[in-house]
Amino acid sequence: MIIIAITAGVFFLFLINYFNQENRILRPLKKLPRNRVGSLRTNSFSKISGKALNINSPLIAPLSKRKCVFYKITIKQRVQSGKHSRWKTLIKEENIQDFFIEQNEERVIVLLNKEHRNYTNYLVTDKTVRSGTFNDPSPEFSRVLKLYNINSETIFGFNKQLKYEEAIIEVGEYITVAGKVKWMELDNHIKDYSYSSIVSLNGDTNKNKLIITDSPRAIDKKKKLQSFPILSF
Repeated sequence: MIIIAITAGVFFLFLINYFNQENRILRPLKKLPRNRVGSLRTNSFSKISGKALNINSPLIAPLSKRKCVFYKITIKQRVQSGKHSRWKTLIKEENIQDFFIEQNEERVIVLLNKEHRNYTNYLVTDKTVRSGTFNDPSPEFSRVLKLYNINSETIFGFNKQLKYEEAIIEVGEYITVAGKVKWMELDNHIKDYSYSSIVSLNGDTNKNKLIITDSPRAIDKKKKLQSFPILSF
């Protein structure tokens, strides 16, 4: 019975690890070769790594105030239920915009469709703050709580147990994106980009969604960059 219990426990942990969001994102990425911008093939589903750059005004992360092209936040409260307690999600929000990936001074544009969600993602949570009974929320945390109309105190005047988590793709951060390669004409001038056309990465709402991550594990330094002749549009 002990062996069965241990085996079941190990298998359960394996399933949790296998199906967590980071590994679900990394598995399809690892099947794709890394590419240079100049070797991306039209209509192929390809992967590229480089610096994320904003096209227009960058987004601003709610708490850290960092400039970014993508942010995800959650605000949770510790609530009691009988003898047990759990984290209840009060706010779950994400914001993303079209952005460049720059690699060796060459750029690709990543095109998002927020309405139909043509992308999937995993971002590393790199900012966490908490408040509790003997831990007042910081001025920055208080400002965010006020922004989302969350009272940091109970009706008795004690601090609530609150937790804020923030994950972003910061402007200039090295990331990995995979998507379907297309050429596109530029109708309007883009700041710091002087060409009339550009390679884009796109996704659809079914199987071939854009894959976006800032996980360091997505960067396979052992594999050489693939080189293919680029096809004209």
